[in-house]
Amino acid sequence: MAQIPATHKTRRWALSLWARLIGPERLAKTATLQASERAALDLRAQGVPAAPQSPTVTFLIPLVGKHHVNDWSGVSQRLAATLASFTRQDNGNWSAVICGQDAPDLPEALMNDPRITFLPFTTPVDGNDKWAKLRQLCEALPEHVQQDGYVMPFDADDLLAPGQISAILHSKPTGGALVSLGYVADQQNDRIALAGPPTLGKPRRKPFWKLCGSCAALRYRPEDSPAFLTELTQHEHRMFPYLAALAGRPLQPLPTAAALYVLNHGDNFGARRGRVSSKTHFTQRYAITDPQRIAQIRAAFAFEKISPPEAEEFSKNS
Repeated sequence: MAQIPATHKTRRWALSLWARLIGPERLAKTATLQASERAALDLRAQGVPAAPQSPTVTFLIPLVGKHHVNDWSGVSQRLAATLASFTRQDNGNWSAVICGQDAPDLPEALMNDPRITFLPFTTPVDGNDKWAKLRQLCEALPEHVQQDGYVMPFDADDLLAPGQISAILHSKPTGGALVSLGYVADQQNDRIALAGPPTLGKPRRKPFWKLCGSCAALRYRPEDSPAFLTELTQHEHRMFPYLAALAGRPLQPLPTAAALYVLNHGDNFGARRGRVSSKTHFTQRYAITDPQRIAQIRAAFAFEKISPPEAEEFSKNS
């Protein structure tokens, strides 16, 4: 199953302008639109929702099947680290739904955490099934979310920075939150870089949301149709801010480095699609070189360096 192509940037700009000038209902009738854009305009026509009163964050995690990976134990360990980055948060108002063919092998504490749910995936898919799993996760939102709040697609090998659930729920952004600052870690080459908006000194640097799909907490209410999130997640993450704004729910950047994206650990989805090399170059160009800062980042995310024997095994599996 293929990812749906992104709308060209020029057309994104034009549709956003016309949505403001003639309104979502008229634009939906007169323009040729992608399913995600039509769902966004339907949501925009409902008006801007009030700030949530007691919001929660729901993480949607597509999990690769055993038949697609070399090291299932490693997959389970990375997922456990992802979930542990949620359990370490200072705000417990979150839940996580994991969708996959095979239930992961998790520590008992995580297996027994009522906030974590496994959603079996049984649909036959030729090729990469990540998008089908995200579709199933979003379509199941009415079953799993009964409270106003935010939904965040999150990869099973990324890590959430401490304090980020509080940052989202205390600020209560009307449309949602966007990870603009974040870390990109090259596991194989032992590098960590800071992703963020370009600056005068770093004009070619990219914000985190252009590099990683674990980048947006989108507003969702039980009374909302899941169609918008379902169609949004079928695109690359670079479309998320555009579609959220088209829906009248623009994303508010989080003020601090909110997540850590791990590359080159041996079983990345991106590696199987040949899409990791540019991100590896990014970590080389913007690598953090201060050992003390690196140690602080690793400690904050509980992200351990590969030991020499593990590094040798990684090379065999890559």
